[in-house]
This record gives sequence, C-alpha cells and structure tokens, in this order.
Amino acid sequence: MKPNPASFLDSSVISRLLALPLNARQAMTGSVSGRHRSPVRGSSVEFAQYRKYVPGDDTRRLDWRTWGRTDRFYIKEFEADTNLRLALIVDASGSMGYGPDKATRLDYSRKLAGTLGYLAAQQGDAVGLWGVGRDHRQKLPAKRGAGHLRLVLDQLSNLEAKGETTILESLHQAADQISQRALIVVVSDFFVEPAKLKIALQHLRFRRHDIALFHVLDPVELDFKFDRPARFVDMEGGETVLADPSLITRRYQEVVKKYLHEMDEVIRTTGADYHRVMMKEPFEEVLARFLLSRLQSKGRR
Repeated sequence: MKPNPASFLDSSVISRLLALPLNARQAMTGSVSGRHRSPVRGSSVEFAQYRKYVPGDDTRRLDWRTWGRTDRFYIKEFEADTNLRLALIVDASGSMGYGPDKATRLDYSRKLAGTLGYLAAQQGDAVGLWGVGRDHRQKLPAKRGAGHLRLVLDQLSNLEAKGETTILESLHQAADQISQRALIVVVSDFFVEPAKLKIALQHLRFRRHDIALFHVLDPVELDFKFDRPARFVDMEGGETVLADPSLITRRYQEVVKKYLHEMDEVIRTTGADYHRVMMKEPFEEVLARFLLSRLQSKGRR
C-alpha cells in the first residue's frame, strides 16, 4: 500500500522549520518576484553598483548626489530578487527499500524531500520531482501553486523501491532538461562509482545549478557488526551470498572507508552541498542543519 502524503509530512515539524528560509547558494533566475538573488539587475532594496547613464535609461534611477559631486550621470543598480526552482531527485531503486524496523530508506527520503518541497512552496517557490528507477520515468517540472505541490507529493507517494538504480542517468538528464538555474536536491544511497557520480555532478554545475546531496545510510552498512553467518541479498539485482562476517568484516570496512573517502573527494572537487545522513537521526534535525547552513551563503553570483 502506497503511503499517503500525510504520513510523511509532519505538521509540527513543518511549523518549526518554517522559521528557517530555504536559500539558494547562488543567483537564481525565475519568472516572478521572490526572495532569491538573480543574476540580472533590477529594482530591489539592496544596492549592487553604479554604472554610467546611457540614453534610454530610466531617469528616475539617476543618482543626483553623485552628479553633484562628479558632474556626471550615474545609474544605481540593485540586486533583482526572484523565485527559486526546487527540483527534487529521489532515488527509488531496490536498495532504497532497506531499513531497520520496517522504516525504509525510501520512507526516510520521502520525509526529507516532501518537507523541503512543502517549505519551498510556502515561500512562493516552484517545486518539481524526478523519481529515479527503472519503473519511475515520470517527471514533474518545477511549478508554483498548491495544486502542483499536491501532484508532487502524490508522485512522491507512488515511488516504490525496486530495480537497479538510474541515478547517474537521471542526473545527466536533469542537467540537459532543466534549462533555468535551479536548486537540485538529490536524496539517495549513492551506491554508484564515485568517479561516475563526479562526472554527473560536474554536468549539473556546468549548467549553473545549485546542488545539494542527502546521502542516506544506515549505521549497520558502515559498521558491519554481525556475529554469525548470514545471507546477504542484493536488493537491486536479487543475487544472494552466504558469508561468515568474521572472514570478511575487515575487508568490507576497508572498502567502505575507501568509498567514503572517494565521495569526500567528489564533493571537494564539485562544490556540492553534501550531507551524510544516518537513518537513526531525526529527519527534522537533518533539515534544520541544512537550512541553517544556507543562511550565510545566500545567492552568490
């Protein structure tokens, strides 16, 4: 049975997080006036720079004090604020069905993505959704309005964790198809080769998108603390392996350490906003840290 949006949206969490705005780390472009900086110039409350007057400029923006000092005409330019486009890319591959106590990685991801989408819509921003997986090809472009938000949340409810991941393919498609600058939020376990992920993130950066990654993991996957032989199942391919943990734990932990080191290097070189999340953490604390980290980096060009 698919979850209802009400099951992964917590009104008490939303009410607490509404005090923290969702900011872009770089300039955005949008179709309506909003709260995010734009790379274009216009009239707003924050002064940007002076430039020389040219015939055809709006004379109401002439700075007469500068004229009085220099006997030359200058125009005052301001930062133009705009709305943000939030594109949620949620992994729905088979491994996202893993989780302790019947709470899967996909369930956790729904809470992160759904709450972020709701917060963005509440501040007048556009929200869209990309489901990642062989059986999830529908894409909802970022739009504003309560009706469209409902479509996004319903589509988020429809995601099922199965099949092999298509996260790399989806990131490249997003880079090609999302034409205007956007905040791309990716929620995944990132069970892919870090080198290939780096190429996909560089593609998004080339398109001037602001990228945020939520890397959702369970401590068991990192610690690998098993005390008896167990059967391990590939949740994407279906293959099984019977193994004695005492024989493979050290090698497993070495491989995981190498993978996480490579992921850190990918983030360092691509400049993505990266958040490694343990599923035991309350999701509202994860989102609060994410929103707070962006208060000091709003709208750089």
